[in-house]
Amino acid sequence: MSGAQAGPTSFHEFWPIYVSQHLNAACRRMHFAGTGLAMVCLVASPVCPLALLAAPVVGYGMAWIGHFAFERNRPASWHSLRAAVWSFRGDLRMFRYMLLGRMTGELGRAGVVAVASKV
Repeated sequence: MSGAQAGPTSFHEFWPIYVSQHLNAACRRMHFAGTGLAMVCLVASPVCPLALLAAPVVGYGMAWIGHFAFERNRPASWHSLRAAVWSFRGDLRMFRYMLLGRMTGELGRAGVVAVASKV
């Protein structure tokens, strides 16, 4: 077999890759807004059941717009089922870190440099 490099085998290995795919501040803000709105949809779903259907559309829709419009890369969730599950987990971690003001530090720990956004 050729020297093809295997992908990450754990979320711990995946996290720095995930972080490196979110260098643009506007992309991260789109993720934050989409995740936050998806959470609002989940909370509203007992009163408005259609909100349950809207949650993934809003959450992923905003994140994907962030990737295409600002980051200019393909969302990690499109690479494989495992990457999709880990990306969802990464979205939740990034949301929490952004809420706590810790995401910039994560970029540094991952060995990447953030890109400022004019948006």
